[in-house]
Amino acid sequence: MIQAIDHVGIAVRDIEASKALYSKLFGVKEFHEETVEAAGATVASFMINGVRIELVSPLAEDTPLGRYLAKNGDGLHHVAFRSSDINSDIQELKHGSFDFIYDEPIPGAHNMLVTFLHPKTTGGVLFELCAPKPQS
Repeated sequence: MIQAIDHVGIAVRDIEASKALYSKLFGVKEFHEETVEAAGATVASFMINGVRIELVSPLAEDTPLGRYLAKNGDGLHHVAFRSSDINSDIQELKHGSFDFIYDEPIPGAHNMLVTFLHPKTTGGVLFELCAPKPQS
């Protein structure tokens, strides 16, 4: 079940310049940084009053995020919703005629499994579903 907004993703070409901007704008002192190979991206995230903001930058121009930036430039990329059961939510939404960029969840930042609903089926908005990876 989709529970709440988890984070907002902002696509950026230059992650260091963007970190400097958001540090100045919001007084951010620390960023959580990681590389997400499965998505071909570097992520620098921070919290503002309990809301996570992710700055996402492509590892290469030929990644989906790299192509997105080439076409659209820096800016709001996606809104992510936390799921208590991402596989069930994927199946339920598929039955509702929604398409996904990844039919199976892939590893994401913050030890999450993620998938994205295709914007052609969501009114042009890129939505992410995310759920904590199961403990082994």
